[in-house]
Amino acid sequence: MSVHIYTDGACSGNPGKGGYGIVMEWVGKPYQKEFSQGFVKTTNNRMELLAVIVALEQLKIDGVEVIVFSDSKYVVDSVMKGWVFNWVKKGFKDKKNTDLWKRFLKVYRKHKVKLQWVKGHNDHPQNERCDRLAVVASKNKDLLIDEGFENKNKNIKKLNL
Repeated sequence: MSVHIYTDGACSGNPGKGGYGIVMEWVGKPYQKEFSQGFVKTTNNRMELLAVIVALEQLKIDGVEVIVFSDSKYVVDSVMKGWVFNWVKKGFKDKKNTDLWKRFLKVYRKHKVKLQWVKGHNDHPQNERCDRLAVVASKNKDLLIDEGFENKNKNIKKLNL
């Protein structure tokens, strides 16, 4: 089984209202699924990474060959250049989005995942669709709270008291 996953994140303000969009396609089958969700306050990098995580979590069996197409250098380079694996060795010291990176690694290790960067806003049909899904999700009325973002900021405020 082989799957192509297309992802994008959006944020109005950074931090601000945000969302992610996902398009999943099973290679060789005329089957496609879309997912999106919006958040009250988050960052663009969190949405980019969360999109990849949620997409991988949708896979029901382990060992799937996956290519994730993302316009996020932050996500693609962190994985494909091995940075995130060094962060693990150093206990994620001074790294942002630790909660999401740990969640990512848990699901990433279940599959054969390759990430590929695509240029955003460059008429790539699936990437453009993901962008629209993410933007619309960020404007919905049923926005969720990004607990990881909120909890980190609460801890920072406590330290500054």
